[in-house]
Amino acid sequence: MAAPLSLFEPAPGPSNTEVRFVRSDRARHYRLTLRRDGIAVATIPRRGSEREAQRFVEHHRVWLERARARQEAKPRSAAVWMPGTSVLWRGRQETIRLAGEGGRLQVLVGADVFGLPETNGDLRPALEVRFARRARIELPARTWELAAATGSDIKRVVVRSQRSRWGSCSARGTISLNWRLIQAPEFVRDYIIYHELAHRQEMNHSSRFWARVEALCPEWKTAERWLKSEGSRLGL
Repeated sequence: MAAPLSLFEPAPGPSNTEVRFVRSDRARHYRLTLRRDGIAVATIPRRGSEREAQRFVEHHRVWLERARARQEAKPRSAAVWMPGTSVLWRGRQETIRLAGEGGRLQVLVGADVFGLPETNGDLRPALEVRFARRARIELPARTWELAAATGSDIKRVVVRSQRSRWGSCSARGTISLNWRLIQAPEFVRDYIIYHELAHRQEMNHSSRFWARVEALCPEWKTAERWLKSEGSRLGL
């Protein structure tokens, strides 16, 4: 998906301070979406205007408020991680356990062990760093494996900390994946990879694209449902 041509905040006001306006040459109509990070985005088509976009947002204000309410009601991981906290790891809710002494903590999450500096505070920042490191090893390896199996031509795989998407594919063949996918079930991780590999043939979300996804990953709809219902547990 191409980057927006322009990005700007709406004028202050009681009804539009929480919406970002993005101009897109590809858009044919005004569109309002709510990102996973809680930011609402109003897309302005090539010949549209910000003023008309603001009217469009006002017309859909009830929808936006309901969408925000649904988003806030979704399950989320604990803000602070301590021993005994349940976190999502490799698709399962696992309890954080401690082991070891002598200045280094051995933190157990499921079958995985992570060494952390001694601390009496929140374990989440340090653990997420370790999760991301593990993701930067495992997710690219799996992507190259699936690319080879499907005959997909890719040039590079990177793992990042995106705030509003699970993955992306550039026209030059770079696959970008969100490190938080390592916390998801394997079939969900694979679906996101297949989704991006399908973009190597169709750089759009047309019917041909989704037919390609279906051929690569027949259980993609199940994975989409999981992301919609449980994706908020990944902190996105």
